[in-house]
Amino acid sequence: MAGVLLVDKPAGSTSHDVVERVRDQRGQKTGHAGTLDPFATGLLVVLLGRATRLQRYFLALPKTYRATAKLGWRSTTGDPHGELSHTGAVPKELELPTGRIRQRVPMTSAVKVGGERLYRRAHRGERIQTPEREVEVYAARLLRFEGDSVEYEIECSSGTYVRTLVETLGDAYCERLRRTAVGPFRVEAANGEPLAVEAALSFLPERALDAVEAERVAHGGSVPAADEPTGPLRLTHGGLVVAVARRRDAALRPEVVLADVTPP
Repeated sequence: MAGVLLVDKPAGSTSHDVVERVRDQRGQKTGHAGTLDPFATGLLVVLLGRATRLQRYFLALPKTYRATAKLGWRSTTGDPHGELSHTGAVPKELELPTGRIRQRVPMTSAVKVGGERLYRRAHRGERIQTPEREVEVYAARLLRFEGDSVEYEIECSSGTYVRTLVETLGDAYCERLRRTAVGPFRVEAANGEPLAVEAALSFLPERALDAVEAERVAHGGSVPAADEPTGPLRLTHGGLVVAVARRRDAALRPEVVLADVTPP
């Protein structure tokens, strides 16, 4: 069965651990749409069966986090797993940057540089100049400030490193991190029951197909465009998602075909 499973990841587990556990339980191809660090908890979007081919659309969704910063301390990794040093210098300004910003990818990330994941190099004690990325922080609200601890709710684009954001405060590191939402999906909905592809992709605009169009799309063919947006959209027939397509010139061209359609 193709579908999307919302999982509330516990601290201490890697995203890969969660995916392997779900794969063993369900006996089908499984992937995920956005890594969570081992120390982090919260929403992991797990893709089942044919839905693994939809990963790019879920990866692009914005994320919401609850982050707790430990003030007056520094960490070599920006999180509790690094080497911690107490400075006692509590930052005077507690506002996190918002808008479009550039971040340097942490050495502990899973990004590949030179064909190898950065965290593997970090485990060997290597230090290299990591690439920079442009990300967007839509909002960073201060929820609680008590002693040497401050909690934020952060809404940001895909690819944002929250621990790197916290380090902009100065003497601070991300002590706790919880992902509460990925696009329209909330961690409270992680009930162990998979969402059908049709429900999971409801955040994409829809173009309904007639029977002839649906058969053509199911075989990888395109259909004429009307006034559809330029981004990805779901092509549906009879309540099923036949494909996810994108407008190119005057046609809607499938990027991922999901459903078999019986000829009319």
